[in-house]
Amino acid sequence: MNPILLSWSIGLAATAGVILRPFRWPEAIWAVAGAVLLVALGLLPASAAWQAVGKGADVYLFLIGMMLLSELGRREGLFDWIAVLAVNHAKGSPRRLFLLVYLVGVVVTTFLSNDAAAVVLTPAVFAAGNKAQTKPLPLLYVCAFIANAASFVLPISNPANLVLYANHTPALGLWVARFALPSMLSIVATFLALRWTLRGDLAGACARDLPVEPLGASGKVTLAGIGVTAIALLAVSAFDMQLGLPTAILGMLTALVVLTMERRSPVELVSEISWSVLPLVAGLFVLVEMLGHTGVIAALSNLLAHSTQQNQPLTALASGGIIALGSNAINNLPAGLIASAAALQAHSPERVIDAMLIGVDLGPNLSITGSLATILWLSSIRREGEEVSFMQFFRVGVVVMLPALVLALGARLLLAH
Repeated sequence: MNPILLSWSIGLAATAGVILRPFRWPEAIWAVAGAVLLVALGLLPASAAWQAVGKGADVYLFLIGMMLLSELGRREGLFDWIAVLAVNHAKGSPRRLFLLVYLVGVVVTTFLSNDAAAVVLTPAVFAAGNKAQTKPLPLLYVCAFIANAASFVLPISNPANLVLYANHTPALGLWVARFALPSMLSIVATFLALRWTLRGDLAGACARDLPVEPLGASGKVTLAGIGVTAIALLAVSAFDMQLGLPTAILGMLTALVVLTMERRSPVELVSEISWSVLPLVAGLFVLVEMLGHTGVIAALSNLLAHSTQQNQPLTALASGGIIALGSNAINNLPAGLIASAAALQAHSPERVIDAMLIGVDLGPNLSITGSLATILWLSSIRREGEEVSFMQFFRVGVVVMLPALVLALGARLLLAH
């Protein structure tokens, strides 16, 4: 077989494995298997594959820090404590509880990233649903959808933002000027569509006036660690620095303080974390490198440059829509890498790149494999005994994602004038 066609076939098969999870094997197995096969068959030089893996260093560090903070919060009862407070503020109304969870999700996604909303918020929301004696799944859907809908409020709201701008994001003030209105429309439209879609599951009443157990010393340290991390990420973003290392350091420091206070070994803490997400990301980076190696990115770059010269607004709109849909086929992290490489080679103007970013961030609300945040969310709810199929998520996503995408893209294009 032609080497290029064989490379593409392996890439498509690996991507299908990540999406469909044959035999219920973890997503990482398929991504890594595809990457290893490309190298083993000589279709991609080992040096190029290793270089591709290295490109994800900042993302790996970011995820390590967030997963440590999440596991600490679960172990120390922080999420249960937050859950009881949320239930009591809902005053017996599942609809009010839904709104509270959504607002908290906006804050967490904005200041701690969409991956944090998936990893840190999901266990707390599951606990809230159980304590409220109401269906947890509608509340869990909030964690998945707001993680993408609010992921372009700030540069730190989604690691994919850093990928798309090749770690050179616009200054914080300029970012807010360009994305404040699109973000607000995305958040509001997603809430209204999701609330309407799940209206039947939010009827009736839920528990109220639950006793609030005081948060222990270790839980307070964990809460402080999460708060300090949020402040640090905002500061780092303002100075246009990478987010991964500060997040990893703060996560490890928080874990070290808690474990020292409790005089416990880190083995149990480390063993409870879903580390498979790291090789999954690495495998996806290698698959994208294969596309560059086979000339796909160069072809896309030429097409993008020609289209931009002909009609810039239409190119921006089409690019945002295509990458939104494409993110669900290959995941938004590799989609962002491809878009970034193509836009860089094509010297694309800012509104074309911004439209791509909206597509990369918001498009994944269509399916469960669209973003890393949603895959992390799936991993979190599986640990709690919940399961959501591809079609089950898609039936909600198709109603929720499309209006938000149209409004956000339209607002960004209008701002250009």
